[in-house]
Amino acid sequence: MKITKKKLDDMYRSYCASYITIGGETCALIASEEEGYPCYMYSGKDFEKRETVWEKGGGCMSIIPIPNKENEFLAIVDFYLKVSPSKAKVVWGKYDSETGWEIKDVLYLPYLHRFDIYDVDGVNYFVGATIADDKDFKDDWSRSGSIYYGVLPEDPTESVELKVLGKGYFRNHGYYKDYEGDKPVGYFTSDQGIIKVTPFADKEWEIEQILDTPIGEVALFDIDSDGEKEMITIEPFHGDSIKIYKKTESGYEAVYEYPHKIDFAHTLVGTTLRGVPSFVGGIRRENCDLFYIQYVDGEFKTEIVDKGCGPSNIMVVNEADRDIIVAANHTGNEAAVYIVED
Repeated sequence: MKITKKKLDDMYRSYCASYITIGGETCALIASEEEGYPCYMYSGKDFEKRETVWEKGGGCMSIIPIPNKENEFLAIVDFYLKVSPSKAKVVWGKYDSETGWEIKDVLYLPYLHRFDIYDVDGVNYFVGATIADDKDFKDDWSRSGSIYYGVLPEDPTESVELKVLGKGYFRNHGYYKDYEGDKPVGYFTSDQGIIKVTPFADKEWEIEQILDTPIGEVALFDIDSDGEKEMITIEPFHGDSIKIYKKTESGYEAVYEYPHKIDFAHTLVGTTLRGVPSFVGGIRRENCDLFYIQYVDGEFKTEIVDKGCGPSNIMVVNEADRDIIVAANHTGNEAAVYIVED
């Protein structure tokens, strides 16, 4: 397997990594968390074409394409831990090949940090988590965060009526979307552990406690191909430990721990790399690794893809002849992609 890095741009405090498919082509979306900094879209076979999504935005935590829509996304902008009261809001982006991106406000939700859009029986639902419901200053963690959901209207700029799904989650930071059959499910992480959210179209949504130890991030994938998904975690919030858990009759049991020194681990994805089940992750400090883990010959093997880059977030896109790791390299202050080929 060959992995080639392509630096796309210098980007100060690069934070959000996502993608959208336009005209059958994968377009990388990478944005900064710093106030007054840009979000760019990169397209073309080698991502050589750059278009501006916004030039002077910032505070971008997540960008999520809207299911069953063409060329549209929702994004969190203006999220700044150091700003109180919070200015965090959701915006709607719509792309036109002639005029580019149009951005409009959707809703204001203080300290909204992670969100997603679930297609449940043809209805799009917004589900999101606040890292805290309020703060007096950046390192004030005395208040818990909450999880919200609501129907996303056809025109996202119309009112989105949110309901509180759960509350009391301190450092409500991490999130991962998975599927059970064709139904989306969400995993939210906090000092209270891992909360699994299951949506329903005809009744109340369910919340289930998966782990009760402090967790910063989580991802799931059947990495050893035994028919049961393993779970990888960063522990605790912005933590110094990465573990893989297997599900047993008595619960989840840790079976692997990342072997290298960690400081400020931040992002995890469960995916395949050229068809091989893999966990891909990033660490922002110390060696600032981008790495992947695979199960080979009966044991977990860890490979370092890049050092000194320090990804805040990554996204993996599986294409027919290659895979793409879209990376917001926070420590390296760069937007990058990694091309994975046979």
